[in-house]
Amino acid sequence: QVHLAESGGGSVQAGGSLTLSCSEPSAPFVISAMGWFRQAPGKEREPVAIATSSGSTITDDSVKGRFTISRDGAKNTVHLQMNSLKPEDTAVYYCAARHSPLLVKNPTRNHFNYWGQGTQVTVSS
Repeated sequence: QVHLAESGGGSVQAGGSLTLSCSEPSAPFVISAMGWFRQAPGKEREPVAIATSSGSTITDDSVKGRFTISRDGAKNTVHLQMNSLKPEDTAVYYCAARHSPLLVKNPTRNHFNYWGQGTQVTVSS
């Protein structure tokens, strides 16, 4: 069983920065893909950024150039550095993980087996 522990999040003004972290140090295997999704009220859960154990990353166009994902594969840990935050970034952010290799370029929530409890990010204008 995989239990994802999230930290970070909170409230910030537009243009500010936040860092989210997620880890699963007790898993008996290296998690293939870890990353972040977000869900705003009334909207679908959408991918933000994903990092694989091989070092590749997938970043949604809406956050490219502002958000950076980094992964410590050996420790099953992933960080999301969020800069130049905008009010439209406001959402609950969920850490997600997948055991088997991720073979698609545009993953959806259905490609991930494990989820964190979610952390709120609020950006005020």
